[in-house]
Order: sequence, then structure tokens, then C-alpha cells
Amino acid sequence: MKKLLKITLFFVICSLYNCGSINVEDVWKSPNISDSKDGRFLVIARTNNLTNRIAFERKITDALNSKGIKAVSSYTKFPFLDPDAKITDERKAMIKKLLEEENFNCVVLTSLKDVKERTTTSSNYYYNDPWDTFYPRYYGGFYSYYYYPYYNINVNISGTETTYTSKTYYLETVAFDIDAPDGNQLLAVVTTSIDNPNDVQKTATKYTKELMEALVQK
Repeated sequence: MKKLLKITLFFVICSLYNCGSINVEDVWKSPNISDSKDGRFLVIARTNNLTNRIAFERKITDALNSKGIKAVSSYTKFPFLDPDAKITDERKAMIKKLLEEENFNCVVLTSLKDVKERTTTSSNYYYNDPWDTFYPRYYGGFYSYYYYPYYNINVNISGTETTYTSKTYYLETVAFDIDAPDGNQLLAVVTTSIDNPNDVQKTATKYTKELMEALVQK
């Protein structure tokens, strides 16, 4: 009987561990966000993992299109876009030219901002969020954000130690109106945490659902 209980407990723990949760940590929206709904959006998942890129871009693009917003996944237009490529003046000019030639006037960019690995006993974490004091000054315009996306603002996560190791991935989705003057391009910022993702398609689906719900909230 004790052996059976141990086996049962083992599978319960494994089930909890493998069931990744997705939480919207912070949302900021410009008062002018509704003015851009008629624009043409380019959806970018900033990763050199093609499978992850396609999964996230496709889900976000489909969700936007379902709401009547014209959106295109970047992998269909710019399949060789390299997020890790060195930014030069020539590359800056190339990116701007590509967007202008394809008549994109809005961009939705998703980036992995941080990964925290920890030993925990509880899923109750406090996310110390400094971001609201930086909106929209930190983000500036699309081009400056895209060229320098990894500026480190202190983000603190505290938890209680436990017997297993888990990982939390922090994703940030940012929307820009690139037709607006630099400094007034930011439309929205959604910061989301994902615990122990183990299936990119399911994660992308759930992430997009949480993202869209955050964006449509009043």
C-alpha cells in the first residue's frame, strides 16, 4: 500500500511539474492604441529557433486577423531574419526599408527577456515590477527598441526553496506604430511569465490567448 501511495504521489508531482502555467505579469497600453487597429501589422517572434518562431508568430497573427486586424507573420515575408545578427547602420537601413516596401505601419514584437531557474516549494512568487515607471520612456520607438532589446532593468523574483528545479521564462510582447514620431510609437507592452513549458504549440496557443485577453481589457 505504501509503495502504491509513493508511486501515485510521484505521478501527481510529475503531472504538476509538467503542466506549465502562463501568467500575465504586467500590461501597459497607450490611450491611442485603438487608432492603430486599421494598420498593417508585422508579427515578429524574436528567436533563432525557427520552430518556436513559426509557432508564436502564427498564433498571434491568427488571433489578430480573427479580430479584423490585418497581420502578417514575419517568417512568411522575411524568413531569414536573424535576431542575433550584429546591428550595423546598413542593417538598420535594411530593416526600415523592408518594412516600408511591404507597407507595414505597425509591429508586434515578442522577445524572451529573462529566464529564471530556481528550486521552489510553492508557485506563489512575488514579481517585483519596475516597468511601469519606465513607460513609455524606456521603449522609445520600434527601431531603437529592436536594435537594443536586452537592456537590463532589475527584475526580482523571490520564491521558497524546494526539492525540484523549475524554470520560468519571461516574455515581453510590444506593439509599435512605426508611422508615429519616434518617442510616440509605443502602443502596448505585455509582460508574461511561463513556467516549465514543454510543448511549444500548446504554449504558443495559451500565450496568445492570455496576450489577447490582456490587450482587450479596458
